[in-house]
Amino acid sequence: MSSDPKPEEPSHSVLPRESFADRVQRKILGERRDVTDPHALHKISLIAFLAWVGLGADGLSSSAYGPEEAFRALGNHHYLALALALATGITVLILSASYSSIIEQFPTGGGGYVVASRLLGPRIGVVSGCALVVDYILTITVSIASGGNAIFSFLPQSWHAWKMAVEVAAIVLLIALNLRGVKETDRLGRRPS
Repeated sequence: MSSDPKPEEPSHSVLPRESFADRVQRKILGERRDVTDPHALHKISLIAFLAWVGLGADGLSSSAYGPEEAFRALGNHHYLALALALATGITVLILSASYSSIIEQFPTGGGGYVVASRLLGPRIGVVSGCALVVDYILTITVSIASGGNAIFSFLPQSWHAWKMAVEVAAIVLLIALNLRGVKETDRLGRRPS
């Protein structure tokens, strides 16, 4: 009898099958990120120009619908329009002076959380960070509502029943794009057809 060992058969390790929900989540949100990877920030951050174009829309959208809504809120009190315009101008001047001061103190950058944490303490920094999240949510919601009003203002009256559904779909789309990541979303938008 020969004692030749039999060659081992290749083991077919069975990988757990990915569920349908996991596949959908991966398609919508993208691959999971390794939070311990020191190079993760470089993979998800935008170059300055794309960040300016994509993220600068916040101030632009606020300045586009804000004054109109403020004057609309005056109703029949048109005599207050000049005072409102003056108050708006003073507010812009105060914000500009504040931003200039912050830029001088934090030349390498720093958002509201960083500035408040360093100047006023970590607890105030957390409050500032929470306020920024609420502001972001409200800005997106109001921008979509304003856009919905603008778009549906020229569509036939019979389509107005769909306005809320379209606005909710736009908010859900923005949530998915933000969860996926700004850089990855930008890359998907520029994918050749």
